[in-house]
Amino acid sequence: MIAEATVDGDDDSEQSGGLLNMMEENLVLPFTTSVLGVEVTVEKLEITAADEIVAVCRRGHQRLRIPILDLPLPQKRPGGAEWIDAYR
Repeated sequence: MIAEATVDGDDDSEQSGGLLNMMEENLVLPFTTSVLGVEVTVEKLEITAADEIVAVCRRGHQRLRIPILDLPLPQKRPGGAEWIDAYR
């Protein structure tokens, strides 16, 4: 999976972008999970200036960006969660 996502990436930045693209294409959004005991909805994924993939989570009117590597997945994993595993 990693090779498929990063085949065209010449550096770490392009490889992170390739993994983000595969997650965006395959991860079923939105999904609900719990962060520090609070239920949030993962609405979309973004990449930071430091090439870190983050989940944009919403609770009511509040939005929070959580590094995808720190995001706890729900017990019933969303479709495409294997791409998060590959990124890890």
